[in-house]
Amino acid sequence: MRLIPIESLDTEGLADYSRLTDVALRRVSEPEGGLYIAESTKVITRALAAGHRPRSVLLQEQWVKDVAPLLDAFPDVPVYVGDAATLESLTGYHLHRGALAAMHRPEMPDMRSLIRGARRIVLLEDIVDHTNVGAIFRSVAGLGADAVLVSPRCADPLYRRSVRVSMGTVLQVPWTRMPEWPEAQAILHEEGFHIAALALDDKAVTLDAFSHTPPERVALALGAEGDGLSSAALEAADTTVMIPMLHGVDSLNVASASAVALWSLRVGA
Repeated sequence: MRLIPIESLDTEGLADYSRLTDVALRRVSEPEGGLYIAESTKVITRALAAGHRPRSVLLQEQWVKDVAPLLDAFPDVPVYVGDAATLESLTGYHLHRGALAAMHRPEMPDMRSLIRGARRIVLLEDIVDHTNVGAIFRSVAGLGADAVLVSPRCADPLYRRSVRVSMGTVLQVPWTRMPEWPEAQAILHEEGFHIAALALDDKAVTLDAFSHTPPERVALALGAEGDGLSSAALEAADTTVMIPMLHGVDSLNVASASAVALWSLRVGA
């Protein structure tokens, strides 16, 4: 393993980790840079298992033994080592999980090839909160959906917060960007999917009724916090579905709603 003690925060290879606020992280994570940040040995392990390539690793010395076996196939990848204070000064936050890796982004798969053969997929339209995106991916992984499609304006599943909240499942759940409506609708229908929009609507059927005899292939559409799904998404939907609520509460957080809906629609339920 190519260990490099951190002697200066101006070392060229450390630029990927500098001041990792959400805004700064976006700048190093956009496709132009071709990178995302994996935090913790668990997430790094899942990233490598998914076939992603590391560009470099940043860690505290006590984590060297845990990370070393993960990098057997990448002996030339630089591993920058420093104490907690140095790493916090570099990144702008306390690195309590001990390790970060700058990973090369994988190429986005084609939407048709991604969903072909799937029975349950999730569509995320313009969800801007990275925590909710990560939590939804965790529900998708845990409850057995096959893939996720994210709209052009949806938060990036590979942002550090999304990856962390998902416990790294964004690295194992197949996903890609989908086009705008109605092009996305046409592709989904051509591939045999029934589009179910999770939304409050006078014409909505209850989740209980919809999941009693669900279509063979379901694309569950979830909308942004507050505003919900766009009018274009609702027009594209074959069915609008709602989760019945009690005590004057009209809806759940979108991540919680995704878990309830996916459990109800799980294959073999």
